[in-house]
Order: sequence, then structure tokens, then C-alpha cells
Amino acid sequence: MLTGGRCGVTVSEKTVTVIGGGLAGSECAYQLARRGVKVELREMKPQHRSPAHKSDQLAELVCSNSLRSDSPESAIGLLHQELRRLGSVILTSADTHRVPAGEALAVDRERFSGAVTALLTGAPNVTVVPGEVDTLPEGTVVVATGPLTSDALTRALEGYVGEKLYFYDSIAPIVAADSVDMTVAFRQSRWGRGGSDDYLNLPMDEEAYRRFVRALCAAEKVAPHSFEEPKYFEGCLPIEVMAERGEDTLAHGPMKPVGLTDPRTGRSPYAVVQLRMEDAHGTAYNMVGFQTRLTWTEQRRIFPSIPGLEHAEFLRMGQIHRNTFIDAPRLLGADLSLRAEPRVFFAGQITGVEGYVESAACGYLTALAVHARLTGGTFHPPPATTALGALYRHVTGEAHPQGYVYQPSNVLFGLFPPLPGRVKKADKRAAYSARAQADFGPWLDTVPGVASAGTQRSA
Repeated sequence: MLTGGRCGVTVSEKTVTVIGGGLAGSECAYQLARRGVKVELREMKPQHRSPAHKSDQLAELVCSNSLRSDSPESAIGLLHQELRRLGSVILTSADTHRVPAGEALAVDRERFSGAVTALLTGAPNVTVVPGEVDTLPEGTVVVATGPLTSDALTRALEGYVGEKLYFYDSIAPIVAADSVDMTVAFRQSRWGRGGSDDYLNLPMDEEAYRRFVRALCAAEKVAPHSFEEPKYFEGCLPIEVMAERGEDTLAHGPMKPVGLTDPRTGRSPYAVVQLRMEDAHGTAYNMVGFQTRLTWTEQRRIFPSIPGLEHAEFLRMGQIHRNTFIDAPRLLGADLSLRAEPRVFFAGQITGVEGYVESAACGYLTALAVHARLTGGTFHPPPATTALGALYRHVTGEAHPQGYVYQPSNVLFGLFPPLPGRVKKADKRAAYSARAQADFGPWLDTVPGVASAGTQRSA
């Protein structure tokens, strides 16, 4: 028998199969292994890849290299903090391979994924098995296949849940840094937050902006299959979909110039395209907010019309890919296992959480639930007032009103229970954060395997 978690508690010799080596699956497998559970991590790469995947490493970042705001007064920053205190492999690796991005936690993609891969392949209780899984294996299974679940496994899962499982998402282009015209671009973060060199900004006057919007609306897009209805996540809309919603939508969204001053004019531009550092050496930049379903031909035609990108070298074009998620509040129990098949657990974006960090957080919670099942213990969800608890409330439906049509969501303060009493709007974020931190500590003391792993107990 293997010892895991609390002193005197043993874990069955039976192996847990974790399907999917993304952020959720990697986090789940690592946390189970830390607690003495034998894990077989099934990852279809390198034999098979989705259209969006390029690397053979685990925990590959596809959409962006940013894990978003690191401020504890944002819901996502608070989630960062909580995962750090829990000893998350994803946050540990992200902190180790961080690149400048103002208040955001952005990473060098390859080094980050390489670190996670090395930790998992070197873990004594983890066996990584490559190759596609098209049916659910016997025994305890964690499905952490994320938004890019293979067609065969999707069909198998649909047999358990009784419905189609997909919506659409997009990824942004990446440009070579040395192909950006630095006589046009200027370095600055909005309102001076973070380092002054974290973002490159490509300014547009009104005429150039409106011409760009018209081009986006008229451009050829990649069409979905005739039998599929596109269902986009509101937090990651393709840029041309935003443009179609109104001529000024982009200028008030990802291209808003607020807090930026063009040093050539001394004024704020009408609109701006921001480029965020993609790697530690600053050789590549991500076009922030430019996830797209434009054809590659149209991207190569339209994006060089942006001032400063006239001679841009595109290291990766924007793409569209199919996402997969289940109606988690209806299908999953309180321990994130399938009500119709309790040996099957779910983790990550397939449960309806959106975002890299949220996926890792869900993977961690699922690991705790599986560990509790194996040891005969009880899974204790985090307090609702914490970021982890708010995310759990979303997946289980506790955060939503009756009749809510379940859709993927990032962690938001709107998922948290309301603050007691009357709190000024300007003070709400700090109040949510303070309450969460106060309530997280006592729960952390009950989490098996954290103290024994030497995890830092404070933020």
C-alpha cells in the first residue's frame, strides 16, 4: 500500500487514469502523485495533435502566454495566490518562467511547459502514456481533455451525457519582434501599470481604425461545418465578431487607448493594437485580443495594414478550434464525479471553467476529490468566499440562478457570495480579497498533503 495525505491513511494500489496532459490534467496528476496515488497520465501527443497544438510537451499554452492579472484584488489574481499556497505545479512553474507583462502573469511558453513536463515525467507515481484514448478505460478515471477533446472520445462521452459537446474559440497571431516597425511602436502599459517596457503599442488614428474595422467585417472567415452551430465564449470572441457588433466596439475593447500616450504626438491615439511579449528574450509578440477566425490569406492581407506591422513576420497565424464542455451542474455530483457513472471524474475546461488558471484550479480540486474517494475520506470544497470556492460554485451551479443556461466562465467576483453590509464600490475588490484570504487559511489547514509537502502557508 502507498501512504498518502494524512498520517496513517493509505491509498489503494489501483491506478487512477487521467486523460489529458493539459493544465488541468497535469495539475490533477501531479497532486494525486504527491499524495501517494499511482497515476497513468494519458496524452495523445506526440502521436496525435489537435490543429491548435504545436508542442509535444505537457501543459502546452495555446491561446496566449498570459495567465492574466496577478493582483490579489482581482478574482484571477486571488486564484493565483490561493494556488500558490496550495503548492500548484502550474503556478510554481509559471512563477519560475515569468516574463514582463505589467500586472499580468505571463510566461515563456516553452520553458513553462518544459518545467511542468519535467516534474511530471520525473514524479515516482506518474507514468505518462502517449496515444489517443477513444473509450473510457476501466477503474477510476479523470477526464481532463479540455476544449480540444478528440472526436472519438467526444463521441464516447456523448454516450454518457446524452448531448453534443462543443462550442468555438480562437487563438491570436504571434509576430516576430524584429519585424515590428519600432519607429511607429512605443513601449508603455496602460496607466503606467507594471513595467514601462512590458507592451508594444501600435497607434491608429480614426481614419486608419475605421478602415481596419471595415476590412475585418468584409473579410473571408473560416466557416464551421454545416452540422455545427458556432457558440462563442463571450470572454474570448474573435476580433471580427466584435467588429461586427458595432464600428466602435473594438475601440472600447481590446483596442482601447485609455491610459496610453503616443510619444510622437503627446496625445492618446484613437485606437491601439497592443503586442505582449511572448517569450523571455522578447523575440516574439502576441497580438493582444486578436483571436480570430479569419482565413490565413485574409490575416496576411489585413493585419499588415496596422501601422507598425507593414512588414510583420507572422510566426503563428490566428486559428479557430472547437471547444468541448459538459453541462456540469446537471451532470456532476458535489465531488465532480459523473452522477451516472461515479467512477468517472471531470476536471478543467471540459467542466465549463474558462482560462488556463481556472483549468489548473479545477484539476487541483478534482485531485482532492479523487484522493478522498480512494482513502474513504470526505471531499471538503473550499469556502464559497474564496476564488477556488467561487469557481467550484460555478461548476456545481451554486453561483447561478434557477433557469441559468450553463456557459463557460472565468473566475469572477460575480461568482462570489455578496459582501455583507454596504461596501463602497471602490472598496469592493479589496473587501472580496480580504474576506477570501481570511477564509482560505482555515480550509487550507484541512487539505491533505499540503503541509507535508512543505508548501508555503501564506501569500
